[in-house]
Amino acid sequence: MMQLFDIIASSGLWAAILRIATPLIFGTLGALLCERAGVLNLGIEGIMTFGAMIGWLSVYHGADLWTGLLIAAVAGGVFGLLHAGLTVTLGLSQHVSGLGVTLFASSFSYYVFRLIVPLANTPPTIMPFQPIAIPGLSTLPFIGPAFFTQTAPTYLAIGIALLMAYVIFRTPVGLAIRMTGENPHAAEAQGVNPMKVRYGAVIMGSALMGMGGAFLTLSAFNSFFPTMVQGRGWICIALVVFASWRPGRALFGALLFAFFDAFQLRLQTALSGLVPYQLFLMTPYILSIAALAVMARRARVPQALMQPYRRGER
Repeated sequence: MMQLFDIIASSGLWAAILRIATPLIFGTLGALLCERAGVLNLGIEGIMTFGAMIGWLSVYHGADLWTGLLIAAVAGGVFGLLHAGLTVTLGLSQHVSGLGVTLFASSFSYYVFRLIVPLANTPPTIMPFQPIAIPGLSTLPFIGPAFFTQTAPTYLAIGIALLMAYVIFRTPVGLAIRMTGENPHAAEAQGVNPMKVRYGAVIMGSALMGMGGAFLTLSAFNSFFPTMVQGRGWICIALVVFASWRPGRALFGALLFAFFDAFQLRLQTALSGLVPYQLFLMTPYILSIAALAVMARRARVPQALMQPYRRGER
C-alpha cells in the first residue's frame, strides 16, 4: 500500500501523465472536430503515423523543430483533404474511406522511411524539444516539476483544447460546425455552407492528428519507428465518445488514460516478479473500456454523423 502511495505522490508520475497524454489530446481534438461537423475520420492512426514520420524526416534534413511540427500538420491536412473529397464531395462510406486513408498513410510512411533509411536497424536520431521551465512556477514544490517543466508542444496541446472549447461553444464558427453535424439542411437554411464547413473541419482536424503523431518523434522520442503510434489513433476515437464530443472532457479523458498508463509502468517496476507484466499492460485499456462503457450510455451523438450531405435532398 505504501508503494502505491509513493507512486501517486511522486511528481514524476504526474509529469509523465502530461507527456503521455499530449499525442492523445491532439488526436482526440482532431477526431472530435471532424465528428462535430458530421464526418467520422478513421484515418487517424495512419495520419498520426505519417505525421510522426514527416516531422522527424523534416528535422533530420535540417528543419527546425517548429517547422517540423508545422510540416506534420500540413501533411495531416492533405490527408484530411483526401478524406473530405471522398466522403463529403463523393459521399462514399466514411468507414471505408477512413480505413483506406489509414492503410495508405501507414504504408506510405514506411515506404518513405525505408527510402531514407534503407538498411540501418537503428534509425538516426534528432535533438527533440527540451522541457521548458515556466519562470515562477517550475520551482513550486511538487506541482512545479510535475506540471510546469514540460516541452512546448504539451503546453500547445492544452492551449488548443481550451481554445477549441471556446470556439465550438462561444463563436459563430463553432455554431456553424455544430449545426452542420446535427442538421446540415437546417444549417444551409441559415446561410451556412455545410460542404465548406465539413471540408474545413476535416482538414483542420487531420492537421491536429498529424501534430499528435509528430509529438512522438519531436518531443517524446528522438527517432521514428513505423509502429510507434501503437494504436493511439483508435484510442482517440474511443476518447471522443468518452468525452461526449466536448473538448474539455476530451482533455480529461486523455489525461485519465495517460494516468492509467503511467501508473501501470511504475507498478511493473514496484511489483516486478510478483505479477506478470502483461497484466499491467492490459490495465489502462481495460479501465478505459470500463470508463467508456459508463460514459457512452449518456453520450449524445451528433445527429448527422456519418450521413452524406447533398444539397436539396432530405
